[in-house]
Amino acid sequence: MTIENAEQLEALRRIANIVSDVLDFMGKQLTPGMTTRALDDLGRERLAAFGARSAPILTYNFPGATCISINNEAAHGIPSERIIQPGDMVNIDVSAELDGFFADMGATFLVPPIDTQKQALCNATKKALKKAIASVRAGLPLNVIGEAIESVARQSGYTVILNLGSHGTGGALHEEPRFIPSYYDKDDKRKLEDGMVITIEPFLSTGAWQVEESDDGWTLLTPSPYLTAQYEHTLVVTKTGAKVLTRQPDAA
Repeated sequence: MTIENAEQLEALRRIANIVSDVLDFMGKQLTPGMTTRALDDLGRERLAAFGARSAPILTYNFPGATCISINNEAAHGIPSERIIQPGDMVNIDVSAELDGFFADMGATFLVPPIDTQKQALCNATKKALKKAIASVRAGLPLNVIGEAIESVARQSGYTVILNLGSHGTGGALHEEPRFIPSYYDKDDKRKLEDGMVITIEPFLSTGAWQVEESDDGWTLLTPSPYLTAQYEHTLVVTKTGAKVLTRQPDAA
């Protein structure tokens, strides 16, 4: 969507604050020995307490209030009886709707004991997100986002997942611009427009270039030797830069 007035911006801020709160809460409750379903239940209850609705359920009838992906699960992991283990890398993606407005964010959490290689991957992915956000300004080509992400990945020795990317949001979970790649596409002639609401969510990997859908029909996987980290913000494009609406959780 494109923001047209202060009332719309305030409505987006409300739902962005909610998803930020829920993600932060879930990250702080994340402990070894709990199931991903139990973690998802905590997120479901907290969304309901705010009067918000899970966007994956609302939009796609997803079998969970949030997406929880572990290790080589890059995205869209289904909450289940899987037990979170010490040393796991857990991605939590929270998206929700309130009064017709949507916000979307995600973060990767490391369960102690923390592996230095996993930490380095997470640090590089956060750096890619920061650089991509800094590249945003109305009137510039949309592909500056992918250019920024790809440059950090290359400098850090990681790959980007080519078939996962950022997207428009605000009036729906996914809307125009539908796919914003995490790599530089010279043929992408789209422009960043003033008031445009988008996510930026780099997926950096230790060597994978693609994800494949698992047998459950939802979870997106890389080959098992490879790990992927993701961090995501919802933001509004302005003439002076990006107005970030969500906030990263303390523990991520």
